[in-house]
Amino acid sequence: MVMKYLRDVTSIRIDGEKCTGCGLCLTVCPHQVIALTDGRAAVKDRDACMECGACQRNCPFEAVTVEAGVGCAYAIVKGMIRGTAPDCGCGEGDSSSACY
Repeated sequence: MVMKYLRDVTSIRIDGEKCTGCGLCLTVCPHQVIALTDGRAAVKDRDACMECGACQRNCPFEAVTVEAGVGCAYAIVKGMIRGTAPDCGCGEGDSSSACY
């Protein structure tokens, strides 16, 4: 069973131009968030990402970026402050949003 976190709040991004398709990010990801597509890494299950940062730390080509823990934490804290459900700020023009 794959854990699901808050929807559409993860900060993971993969630069397809930097990626060589080595697959190391797939190996270290504990939730199988990344897959190889056409010889390059791609995010296959964005909502399964827990933003641990293992993919970024282990990518020798700096093709993967993730702000470890930012997406879910940001959404939860913002919701707590506002007294609302967790909200990452997507669609509000919030430049600090964790969604990409």
